[in-house]
Amino acid sequence: MIRIENKVIKKQPKFWNHALFHPTDAIEDPWGKRILDRMAADGAIKTIRIYSMFEDIVYIGEDGELCYDFRVSDLRLDYLLEKGYDLLISYASVPDCIAVSNNLKMSMSKGGSRYKGKMWNSAPPKDYGVWEEICYQYTKHLVDRYGEEKVASWHCHCHNEPDAGFWMRNVDAKDLLTKSTEYCKLYDAFVRGVRRASAGIRVGGPALSCETEFLDYFLSHVKETGVEMNYVALHTYGTNPKMINEGTRPLATENHFVYRIDPYREVLSKYGFEDVELIFDEWGAASHGFHNIEECPTLIFRENEVYSAYFAKLIYQLTSSGLNVSKMMICLSGQHEMVTDFSGFRNFFTLNFITKPIYNAHLMTSKMEELLVESKTDRENVFAVSTKNEAGEYSTLLTYCSKDFSEDLPELCEELVFADDISDKTVTVYCIDKSNNNPYRMWERAGCPEMNEELLVALREEGKLKPTSVQKGSEPLKLKLTPNCTYLITVRK
Repeated sequence: MIRIENKVIKKQPKFWNHALFHPTDAIEDPWGKRILDRMAADGAIKTIRIYSMFEDIVYIGEDGELCYDFRVSDLRLDYLLEKGYDLLISYASVPDCIAVSNNLKMSMSKGGSRYKGKMWNSAPPKDYGVWEEICYQYTKHLVDRYGEEKVASWHCHCHNEPDAGFWMRNVDAKDLLTKSTEYCKLYDAFVRGVRRASAGIRVGGPALSCETEFLDYFLSHVKETGVEMNYVALHTYGTNPKMINEGTRPLATENHFVYRIDPYREVLSKYGFEDVELIFDEWGAASHGFHNIEECPTLIFRENEVYSAYFAKLIYQLTSSGLNVSKMMICLSGQHEMVTDFSGFRNFFTLNFITKPIYNAHLMTSKMEELLVESKTDRENVFAVSTKNEAGEYSTLLTYCSKDFSEDLPELCEELVFADDISDKTVTVYCIDKSNNNPYRMWERAGCPEMNEELLVALREEGKLKPTSVQKGSEPLKLKLTPNCTYLITVRK
């Protein structure tokens, strides 16, 4: 039996419905708009993280002066705001015209080039004062165009993964002192520039890839200098394709804590930032969104019910962690490199816009409330997060899975009961498992045939999140639990 109590544990920010949309410049393209339109219409994603893409904005004029062309950037931001998204903007990267070198470019993509051929310049600026001026002019433009009140509701941070190849890729990866020293100069100038234009917008860093030594250097600098930092941006990936293939770090939500979150937390506590606002501005069960089943067959989990179960279990663990997580942003990079459906890329929709279970899991969690209540079960592999609102309406997210998401668990039939009297309410049950809301499994059962229009229609229909049952609250609520199933149960007036 699974019992949902009525005592409120705490008010819980709905940190789980946010995403990094990549590539940023797909916002002006039909396929990118199609994704953004769908997420906005469904209410599945609240905040979008993008790059400022200064390479599209900043140039040197004929007289050698710094010039700005905000037209393309405005088109992107206007579109996102029109759709109702909140924003997290990564001020990146250093534009070629002010960089110390244009020979330190990188792609981080399957095809060897970034989208539209716009490579990432990992070099520092020639002059950090010029970088500050760019940050000021960009922020001033945001305030002038959208208003201080609107801009103050956003987050912005400096650069992306400066501990990795995105920053000073010519420096030895182990030389984190050099990288962090230069990054701190970049961050300080970023804060000065932003604050000259806006007193309200929230500033943070370092959008860390994984190196806790780098985080130590950065937080030590913040502590010693008193430079403003309203939140800490960190990335957390559970594993990577190479480790999966080698068997050294199989798929497991515990990986986030053992290899990322717990070490981060130790450094945060060391400098007195244990209660600081945390934004996991990139997360994924596995990194390398530009890798798919060609490099790692296990990445097929991105297409099926396993990723939904993974997501639900990670939410359960984070709500129990005591961390001040305000946003957890799933990374959607790599999606522009698809050439077939169900190929294991890191995204919400397939090439032919078939909805994946991981998207429907986000759609489920968008229906959750902000008051966290206790849930009890004596089942080792059942994980439940229950929420309610002031009107006494409940939303409970539940998954049944093993540590490595294998399929060796027995099928269970469990009853879900509420401490409150819900006899006058309606109970709606949504389920993602092998048989429900799972286009990949439908395609697999059909023998993995070539796509045709009739099949696409059927798969798209299967991908539409639909209730598996609707019943009166007075009736017993029985759930069939199969390995890696994910349920959302809502109780409404």
